[in-house]
Amino acid sequence: MVLKKVLSVSASLGIVLAMAAGCGNSSSSTSGTGKTTKSGGGSSSGSGKIALLLPDTTSSARYETQDKPDFMAQVQKLDSTAKVDYENAQGDSSTQQQQAEAAITNGAKVLVIDPVDSQAAATIVTAAHRSGVKVISYDRLITKSPVDYYVSFNNEEVGKLQGQFIADHTKQGGNVVMINGAQTDNNALLFAKGAHEVLDPLVKQGKFKIAYETFTPNWDPANGLREMEQALTKLNNHVDGVLSANDGLAGSIIQALNAQSLAGKVPVTGQDATDAGLHAIMQGKQSMTVYKAVPQEAVVAAQLAVDLLQNKTPDSTVVNGTTDNGSGNVPSVLLKPVVVTKDNIQDTVIKDGFTTMDKINNPATK
Repeated sequence: MVLKKVLSVSASLGIVLAMAAGCGNSSSSTSGTGKTTKSGGGSSSGSGKIALLLPDTTSSARYETQDKPDFMAQVQKLDSTAKVDYENAQGDSSTQQQQAEAAITNGAKVLVIDPVDSQAAATIVTAAHRSGVKVISYDRLITKSPVDYYVSFNNEEVGKLQGQFIADHTKQGGNVVMINGAQTDNNALLFAKGAHEVLDPLVKQGKFKIAYETFTPNWDPANGLREMEQALTKLNNHVDGVLSANDGLAGSIIQALNAQSLAGKVPVTGQDATDAGLHAIMQGKQSMTVYKAVPQEAVVAAQLAVDLLQNKTPDSTVVNGTTDNGSGNVPSVLLKPVVVTKDNIQDTVIKDGFTTMDKINNPATK
């Protein structure tokens, strides 16, 4: 991975949110399948169609609550005649393939895809390019295929931040458990790679052991719960640190720890800065989360999509790096992740307007 620079989340999020908030008049409709089509107040045919294809609703609440509405709002602000067709694959790569094929058939000129399966989605890119459709790989990288653009965070850095936190908060000689994300998700591989870059040298030095490690099919918290229960059983509850790939898995890990009266006694990492994760941090049961300013990611992806829709070359000040996806170097926008703990919640997610203390204190009702 080659980076020219990394955008600062804290410096620019306020501007980004202001841009997203300024959308024009629009309407949307949702069918029973969860499909949403949104078009502006101009021509009924619009200047073109963009398909937003997201992977699931189980790995994180962000897709429905942030990515989808923020992306749609920014597209409408930039081009009120553009149409956005939205689909969610609910964790099924075959479903996502069918959704992409339907979007191409229905006239989409740009596909923005967060792939369920990073390798399987290469067939979508091939089909899209055959029809003259551009593809933006969103959040998760589509591998082994000539994607047009990639918008995400520095995902190895996410893993490094999680790994460093565990390194700093696990006792000498302790047992570390790693509950990674889905092995079909390239991001999950990058998170784990970054964590191992920090942890492996320390393991060799004898500071602690990685006593149990597994990947979690579909990022499913139910699978994460079973995995953590198995780790506790295998290690006779002698667990001194848990590197959880995201907040959804962390919630299940905490549930398993709580059953053994260990919640709050063992450092647990997370990612996504969900309200539930932040709530657990305030309670002292989760130790940290990695904050990724999703609204900024969605807004940047919308900007690229509209540029491609209008046959414009995206601004070189926005595209700030390249990423090798096994097919070549993909022009990329890579944003900066930030560690959030109980000590800096006010100075990060609250200050940026990412969430509110009311939502954090009452995550189930917001």
